[in-house]
Amino acid sequence: MTKHDPLRPVRDLSRRRLLFGTAAVGAGALLTACTSNETPAGGNEQVKEADGAANPNSAAGKRVVVGFSAPAADHGWLAAITKNAEAQAKVYTDVEFKQVQASQDLAAQRAALSTLLSQKPDVIVLLPHDGKELNAFGLEAMKAGIPVVNLDRAFPDALAYRLQIMGDNYGMGVAAGRYIGEQMRAKGIANPIIGEIAGMDELELTQQRSAGFKAELATFGFRVANTRSARFTADSGQAEASQLLQALPKMDAVWNHDDDQGIGVLAAVQQANRSEFIMVGGAGSKAAIDAIAADNSVLKATVTYSPSMASSAISLARLIAQGRGMSDLVELQVPKEITLTSETITKENASAYSKLGF
Repeated sequence: MTKHDPLRPVRDLSRRRLLFGTAAVGAGALLTACTSNETPAGGNEQVKEADGAANPNSAAGKRVVVGFSAPAADHGWLAAITKNAEAQAKVYTDVEFKQVQASQDLAAQRAALSTLLSQKPDVIVLLPHDGKELNAFGLEAMKAGIPVVNLDRAFPDALAYRLQIMGDNYGMGVAAGRYIGEQMRAKGIANPIIGEIAGMDELELTQQRSAGFKAELATFGFRVANTRSARFTADSGQAEASQLLQALPKMDAVWNHDDDQGIGVLAAVQQANRSEFIMVGGAGSKAAIDAIAADNSVLKATVTYSPSMASSAISLARLIAQGRGMSDLVELQVPKEITLTSETITKENASAYSKLGF
């Protein structure tokens, strides 16, 4: 077995020790500057290479400073967000990447962003701990003439950002519900017992995922029998899955919102010696994709929520700061909103998606 085998007993399920092949990012001064000529650590980043001949947007323009902030990378998806942002900035010779030290909580991120704002970068790319709580920062930066590119956790005020890039949380739930619904129909199960292990239920993105899941299941005449809320961590995934398995002594399917917490979910499944159901994951980690391809566990699919959005955010932030639009669009400016689609990865297409896993 490799160390990423989802059925291997898990002894230490702390979030920091169970990253899917990514390392925690942080340490150092509050603000560190990284120019595009410096090579970030890592090797599985999702970037778009610069090709000025094929894409006019790649041609060097005015040199710009791109500020960046994200929560501490103690989670595989968050680690990939930061790594992708660093790697994409490196592609451009006209970008200076100024990264705020990864923050452990909202207060630390707010303080670091205040320092960054005082340095007056040309544009700020931000994945907030909580979009609602940092909405005021977005408004302040925009009022100061510094465009804000918001990632993943939405600001409620449209004036708080120049561009917002998000995964399709509702669509993620729909994709999971559709896969489970189709599988139940194919198996001839008329009244399936379906469980759900959500992420942090106070986050709007989690609420949207659950809403999409329930709505799509309803189109098949199905419903969720029991829902547990974890914390996007392996240890919380194990704890909540254990509770779910006890509550549902028989189950036909379960959707786990997050592949990182899925390590713990699968550990709980193994410890309970349960295998009568199918499981769908969420986000699209490399380990989950590999497990789906191997087809040796209950995990049969995952629905994507790609951290490649950070790479796209850097590329578009650069264009915004340079006053350029997207070369393939008629419009002269970068759009205001971009939502990525959620794709379903199964054994049949896992090999094609493997290189995109984080």
